[in-house]
Amino acid sequence: MTWIDVGGSSGDGSAAEGRRGWIESDVPARLDALGWSSWHRRVVIALGITWILDGLEASLIANLGPTLETSHGLGLSATEVGATNAVYLAGQVLGALVFGHLTDRLGRKKLFLVTLAIYLCATAASGLAPTFVVFLVFRMIAGAGIGGEYAAINSAIDELVPARMRGQVDLAINGSYWIGVAASAGITLVVLDPAIVPPNIGWRIAFALGSLLGLAILFVRRDVPESPRWLLMHGHADRARETVEHIERAVGQAPSDVAPVRVKVTGTVPLRELLHVLIRRYPRRSILGLVLMFSQAFLYNAIFFSYGLILSKFYGVAEDHVGLYIVPFAIGNFLGPVVLGPLFDRWGRRVMIPATYALSGVLLTATGALFAAGWLDAVTQTIAWSVVFFFASAAASSAYLTVSELFPVHVRGMAIAVFYSFATLVGVAAPLVFGALVDAGRPGQLLAGYAACSVLVIGAAAVARWLGVDAEGRSLEELCRVE
Repeated sequence: MTWIDVGGSSGDGSAAEGRRGWIESDVPARLDALGWSSWHRRVVIALGITWILDGLEASLIANLGPTLETSHGLGLSATEVGATNAVYLAGQVLGALVFGHLTDRLGRKKLFLVTLAIYLCATAASGLAPTFVVFLVFRMIAGAGIGGEYAAINSAIDELVPARMRGQVDLAINGSYWIGVAASAGITLVVLDPAIVPPNIGWRIAFALGSLLGLAILFVRRDVPESPRWLLMHGHADRARETVEHIERAVGQAPSDVAPVRVKVTGTVPLRELLHVLIRRYPRRSILGLVLMFSQAFLYNAIFFSYGLILSKFYGVAEDHVGLYIVPFAIGNFLGPVVLGPLFDRWGRRVMIPATYALSGVLLTATGALFAAGWLDAVTQTIAWSVVFFFASAAASSAYLTVSELFPVHVRGMAIAVFYSFATLVGVAAPLVFGALVDAGRPGQLLAGYAACSVLVIGAAAVARWLGVDAEGRSLEELCRVE
């Protein structure tokens, strides 16, 4: 095996940054040749916890809202509770863009330690906030930490997981968001019970538990290595080789005899390079990513944020019992990516992505028709939605998989941040539209809304079939050579 460091790396990599050229390296192929191991599972758990934390945070305010409006909380109005959700989302967008740039510039490991630390400090502080304004500030900072996590974490996972398992691993991790949603429902059922916890501190404990989970994972993450692919991109060939050798020892596998590939040393790139990659080099992939991310975000926000409203308004479910219906819904959302994930690597992206999007649309329309006809109650409505989102959750997770695996290493963090921010921003419209439909109180109008969502995701299925890339089993380097 011959190592050619055109970029001129040094032992610690300090001299390589800023230089350009090519490296011939077997590091990427050795990473892809590794057998799945307990080391990979630890890395996936340590990094993938981000999605659980986001699910926990995103649903905490929904579950804590009534308490925050009382004198035992912060005495907020409904508008102020809504504002806390808005600033959290704004923080996510800001964090994704800022930390997405920094993870491409400074490395995956530095950023996934920093963003998690920001999150756990801010969410703990949220539980200690004395006033609404202070609470808003900490919610925005917590959102920024989570938003920043997405870019660093998805980049690192895709660059460490063997190519043949990348699809199912990504889907399972993304689907774990719903573990956080279920956990939030379970936590609030306990801490908001006055027979167990005094009402004035129960909601504060809910935030503290999220920060404790983040603190535990912070210690585990310290042992996750820097991405060898990122090191190569910055010309640190020696460090990349040492890192992959460390991983092979941890896995218990001898170095594989694989062919080297040529890796371009780019270092940190300016914004115009990202625009060139998205618009000029891979316009079809950019369109695909935008369509998939927009459609899944609108669908999810439309249904999930109106979930409790429909249960209470149309089925008479008490507000403090809504969490009981969210848990089975969350379970269905988690099981979809886990059960269907292996098929994305076996049958391929251009089969499974269109199939899951199309099935989601068809089943949503059927569920909406049953709802409008008055044939459902709270339990059967929840079962129907759980079936719909068994497929929709896999579809949504595949959107994140698509935007994280189809763009080059040197802009991967920023590319993920751009698509994620776009989906977050446009998805805000969905709760507003469906909130108005619920307020109107006419099932027929809600059916029309469901039908519109169905058209959106079925259209995305057609785009995925047309523009999709056969990425299954291919290395990230090979995918960058395919136009």
